[in-house]
Amino acid sequence: MSLQVDHIIAGYQEGIDILTGMSLTVEPESVAIIIGPNGAGKSTLLKTIYGFLKPHTGSIRFEGREISRLQPHEIKHVGISYIPQEFNIFPQLTVEQNLRMGAWIFRNDKARVKQQLEHTYEIFPVLRRFSRTRSNTLSGGQLRMLSIAKEVMTGPKLMLVDEPTSGLSPKVAAEAYEFLIQTQRALKAAVLLVDHNMEEAIALSDYVYVVDMGRVRVHGPRSEFDANRIKQIIQDCLLGI
Repeated sequence: MSLQVDHIIAGYQEGIDILTGMSLTVEPESVAIIIGPNGAGKSTLLKTIYGFLKPHTGSIRFEGREISRLQPHEIKHVGISYIPQEFNIFPQLTVEQNLRMGAWIFRNDKARVKQQLEHTYEIFPVLRRFSRTRSNTLSGGQLRMLSIAKEVMTGPKLMLVDEPTSGLSPKVAAEAYEFLIQTQRALKAAVLLVDHNMEEAIALSDYVYVVDMGRVRVHGPRSEFDANRIKQIIQDCLLGI
């Protein structure tokens, strides 16, 4: 398996744990979605996997390697990228300058940067047209595309994606999903996705995790989660059943 999280306990303040025994796996080249009520620990889990938070106990393994004590730049080196909820770009830089910033971990290898830049333009040909355009002039959909493309520059094997459609109109949100799946297929990467647009995101996924109170409450393949079941599960979580 690509990622294995075992009984993680973590939080932002000592004595207050957000994750209270989180366990899940993500298979290679699959899309797994995490859903659940606000405050359930969804985004906290992604930050913990990526090294922004260190777990008090538990294990995080990627392709068999323990990574729970690595720093974010080290985790990027092993093949994991993190796409946060906000647009992860430098607004005063051009599109191509932003893409090059995405390759900072091997910035001195000019041949590799050039190769990854060309590969990224092949995945997102529209960005080539805007390569010399300042990023602060792009539309919301183009900014989301650039945020994803910037993380593609390292050729990740696993992408951690936090609320990619937050604040976007339905039309632009649909484009964001398209960019994400297009990228996943082009890279043959795995995706661990947190999203509040449950029905739309589940339709893209292979596997579903429902989390509540910092741990997995229900999980299974997408085929087991229709709209009615999701609605009932979320209601149960909110009611504490």
